[in-house]
Amino acid sequence: FIMNPLQLMQFKKYWDEFTSRHPKFPMFLTAIMQNGIKEGTIIEIQIKNPDGKEFASNMKIAKEDMELFQKLKENQ
Repeated sequence: FIMNPLQLMQFKKYWDEFTSRHPKFPMFLTAIMQNGIKEGTIIEIQIKNPDGKEFASNMKIAKEDMELFQKLKENQ
C-alpha cells in the first residue's frame, strides 16, 4: 500500500480535522504506542451507533503483529 503525495496531504487534512474534534484521541494513541502494546495484548473495540445497535470485537496481538506497531511507532 503506497500513498501518493496528494493522497497523503488529503489524509493529513482529514486527520487534523478529526483530531481537532477529538483532541484526547491522539494522546491516547501516543500512550498506547509508547507503553501499551506488547505480544499478548488484547485490543477490544466497542461501537454503539445512534440506533442503539452495538458491535464489539477483540484481537490478541501476536508476535508477527508487533512489526506493524514498531513501524507505526517509528513514524510518529
